[in-house]
Formats: sequence, structure tokens, C-alpha cells
Amino acid sequence: MSHRSSPHCSSPPDSQIGQPLSGKTALVTGGAKRVGRELALELARAGANVVITFRESADEAADTVRELEKTGVRSFAVQADVRSEESVRRAVADTVDLFGGLDLLVNNAAVFESAPFSEITLDQWDRVFETNTRGPFLMAREALPHLKAARGRIVNLGSLGGIHAWATHAHYCSSKAALHMLTQTMAKAFAPEVSVNCIAPGWIEMGNADELASRFAAKTPMGRNGAAQDVAEALLFFATGPHFITGQILAVDGGLGL
Repeated sequence: MSHRSSPHCSSPPDSQIGQPLSGKTALVTGGAKRVGRELALELARAGANVVITFRESADEAADTVRELEKTGVRSFAVQADVRSEESVRRAVADTVDLFGGLDLLVNNAAVFESAPFSEITLDQWDRVFETNTRGPFLMAREALPHLKAARGRIVNLGSLGGIHAWATHAHYCSSKAALHMLTQTMAKAFAPEVSVNCIAPGWIEMGNADELASRFAAKTPMGRNGAAQDVAEALLFFATGPHFITGQILAVDGGLGL
């Protein structure tokens, strides 16, 4: 059963007028916390009404909705499992029922896991692929009619690990590489009505700086690790830039992958 927050229904303040996403509706999977939360906030600051999905983080989702509504947009959270067809259908239907359409789908929900190759179990492999690859496929397929009607956009969250192999992340890297190819396949299949692009972040710090983070920063040409805001600004580019740009995999890694 869907869990929704009560949407904030007041009129947007004058400061919202003229924002690039004013009047648009965005659906962000896994938007309750970490990078997904910043993505949702960036879209709200640009004027979009934002729906976020969560699976278990109900308290964090409610807090994020409150923060989104402070920007003057309307928002709600829906409990959803992107691995489930029924759950995905409900999340999209709830969004369209409330806002009358859908302009932007952000496939952010993901599982990140490291394990030595020889120790990866079949359950681990399937769990990572179910969320990281099957989830975006299900979400895009369900949202497609609404996105076509709106000449909308899809932005997938890939990974530098989908471009460069990481020996202790075989299942994660493979799932993200598959998502990158899915992005390009959808870009061809959904054109010309819907543009589809992908952001591939490198090392993103979320208040968890440690020795490993310091080592990555030292290897990064830009001299630091990424922040959630870097990813959010890349999302805003794909959400507001030329609709003609499609099928692109944009590394947001400070040059780490060079």
C-alpha cells in the first residue's frame, strides 16, 4: 500500500516564477536520503514538483518531503520497491493522479556493494542487478506513455564503475555498465519524444571522509572527491538543457577516470 505524505498545496512564491522547471513534475527513485535527497532538492529549487520513492526509509522520506516543500513546491513520498512491477505501476500512477502528468524520471535507487569476485553469491548478484538494472527498466517502461505525452526526459544514475572495472565490485560494475547500455538503447527507442541520459559519478563523499576517501582525492586531477551537489548540478543540466541531447553518459568524477 502506498505511503504518501500530505502534499503541500499552497501557491508557489513569486521567487519561483521563471524557474526552469516551474510547473514540471519529477519522480526521483530512492530520493529519501544521500545523493537522491540532494537530487530531489535541486529539482525543487528549480521549481519542479517532486515525488520521491523510498523502500524502508519512511522517516527520512518524510523529512525530505518537508525540506522539499520549504522551497514552495508540492511534494509527496511513496513507498515503492523498484524491483516489483506492481510497486512501480503504483508509484507512477500515484504521481500522475496527483499532478496530472510526468515530465522527468530520475532512476537513482541503487545497491552498492563490494565483494571479492570468488565470494559473490548468486543471491548477491541477482539483488544488485534487480535494483540497479531491472529497476530503471521497469520504471522507464511504466513512465514512458506519460513522458511521451509531455516530451519529457529520463536521467539514470550510473557509475564510474560502469565505465572502469573495479576488481572487488564485479556485480555492481556489471549492473551499472548494463544501465549505461540501457540508457543508450532507450534513447534510440524513445526518440524523438523522450530524451534519455545518464550520470556516472565517481567517488562521492557524503560526510564519510576516511583514509580511502583521501587516497581517491589524491588520485583525482581536480584535487578532491565529488559531492552530492556536483551530481545534482549535472542532473539539472540534463533536466533543463537541450532536449536534443540524448544517449549520453556523463562522468562526474573530477577526472578520476582519465
